[in-house]
Amino acid sequence: MNLPKIISFDAEGTLVTTGFSDAVWHQAIPELYAKKHGLSFEQAKQFVRQEYDRLGDHRLEWYDISYWLNRWDLGDYQNLMLSYRDHIMYYPETKEILNRLNPGHTLIVSSGSAREFLNMLTEEIGSNFAAVFSSISDYRQVKNADFYRRVCQVMQVEPHDIVHVGDSWDFDFLAPCEIGIRAFFLDRQGKRQGSQVVKSLQEFLDRVFEEKTD
Repeated sequence: MNLPKIISFDAEGTLVTTGFSDAVWHQAIPELYAKKHGLSFEQAKQFVRQEYDRLGDHRLEWYDISYWLNRWDLGDYQNLMLSYRDHIMYYPETKEILNRLNPGHTLIVSSGSAREFLNMLTEEIGSNFAAVFSSISDYRQVKNADFYRRVCQVMQVEPHDIVHVGDSWDFDFLAPCEIGIRAFFLDRQGKRQGSQVVKSLQEFLDRVFEEKTD
């Protein structure tokens, strides 16, 4: 099998840890809500989490920080997010893997994170990528099959020319596979097994480059 023309990465949970987003969604916002309504942090955190869960991650609003802040009248997101930027952490292998691949390969990010998060999360590594796609901000949809079709159209390639890796079974594996993209599920906890399941980005690259001899 030939090597892919484009290597696509999810962002959160794949290149960068979820620490920043977790801090914003589950610490900063509950703290603001608690202060506004005179609740304990734990009370506010439980309420906020229940509201997130009630909406669900297949709704666009779930990803929209302005939606939640406006809903609860908690102010503007810019300063809030800047105050937590020290929580942005890349996985130990991320920069090494990107440096090895670039130059020589076309790399992109195909993410479900909103631009407000994605721009900050990729600030240190963005120069490695030919394009950074946000399904939510760019196309107003979750990372479904149609999103990956749009990525192919923009990059002017066929689905079989892309290989993608990410940590969501639904959004990073099933959705791209639906249109013929070779996809790998990144399971850092090792809970799943299978030929398209990898436990690290290094294993992902090993699988991709091994495939050329299949």
